Amino acid sequence: MQHNLIDKQLVDSTMAQCGASNLDDASIRDIVKIANLLEKATGEKFIRMEMGVPGLPPTQIGTEAEIEALKQGVAQFYPMLEGLPALSEEASRFIKNFMDVTISPASIIPTVGSMQASYAAFMALTECKAGKDTMLFIDPGFPVQKTQLEVIGKPYITFDIYEYRGKKLEAKLREYLDKGNIAGIIYSNPNNPSWVCLTDEELQIIGKLATEYDTIVLEDLAYFAMDFRKDLSHPGEPPYQPSVAKYTDNYICLISSSKLFSYAGQRLGLLCVSDALFNREYPHLQERYHSAKLGYTLTYKLIYTLSSGTAHSPQYAVAAILKAANEGKINIIADVKEYGLRAHTMKKLYTDAGFEVVYDKDGDEPVADGFYFTIAYPGMTGAQLAHELLYYGISSITLKGCGSSREGLRACVSQISMDQMEPLKERIERFRKDHQN
Repeated sequence: MQHNLIDKQLVDSTMAQCGASNLDDASIRDIVKIANLLEKATGEKFIRMEMGVPGLPPTQIGTEAEIEALKQGVAQFYPMLEGLPALSEEASRFIKNFMDVTISPASIIPTVGSMQASYAAFMALTECKAGKDTMLFIDPGFPVQKTQLEVIGKPYITFDIYEYRGKKLEAKLREYLDKGNIAGIIYSNPNNPSWVCLTDEELQIIGKLATEYDTIVLEDLAYFAMDFRKDLSHPGEPPYQPSVAKYTDNYICLISSSKLFSYAGQRLGLLCVSDALFNREYPHLQERYHSAKLGYTLTYKLIYTLSSGTAHSPQYAVAAILKAANEGKINIIADVKEYGLRAHTMKKLYTDAGFEVVYDKDGDEPVADGFYFTIAYPGMTGAQLAHELLYYGISSITLKGCGSSREGLRACVSQISMDQMEPLKERIERFRKDHQN
């Protein structure tokens, strides 16, 4: 007797309708569409592990500040490309308070989410030097960033960090950097999808090599301070959010308001460029964009032509949130620690049913419980497992789709509240009964 919740023929035909025969090749939005169609057809609410949508209310201080800004009529005016001065100033303070890194307000550019920040950065970094046009991904990573490079016609190469932790990372990076074509190195920290966090030793290696090879590091801090093994919430006090900025001037940090402050819908990110890099001149940028300075090119050539800046009122919202954080009026991780509790519970449900955690260690330390975790099931590829779980009303994306060399799935906890843990347990049990040896 089979215990699947969703008719298998319906699942298979829906996948075919969406052009997703192999889920390793399916995008996050493809899986969203499949799950949406299956929910509509069956009336069964899926356990949605595929998309990193914030699962908490937005920070109230931001909502109130944005409403007030709209009441004051800011929607009438075009925002300045360099952003609201109060936002840049508070962002500079925030970076100092929570990273112990100094970046002047002038080197911080608001963008339409971190997605636009990485897009503009790719367009600039791959044109800084003739012959250095390739981005190096320390994978697994956020799949859409590779799509961005495909859209602008720039090459990228990748490797999975799984086998290259600690000192092994240096030799692996040199293997690629010695080729002379690497414009930039990109990674997320904490990592999407594996939730591994680079150690200070690894960040020091990356920073040292970025300086030695004169390449630029793009550090995606979408999940800022969300390594819950440490309390990174006290302004001006260690421990701080780890960053390569401690070890090189060749860095750009991407900071998002989407996850930490649950302000995803208003699309406000920060492109934070080291002062040395912001003011650096590159002759090839002059040839390509008629502007030699990196900071000027990013702001007045790329952000200008992509969107003419970012929406006015969300800048007031995030400025108010950062101000409150800087003054200690809000604890930046108090709400989002909920994700850690969900991950801890979900991991146990899966491992009790015979699943394995794929990325399980940072050095000798277990990976933190956070926004994502990774799972595999013995004898199944990631694509097979993702397909099978759809029969039980659980949607997810594969690790292969995130650039991993490992088989398995990314599980996002954000859309699964604690009161959904019992239905999840029941569906995992159905799966176990149908797949136990």
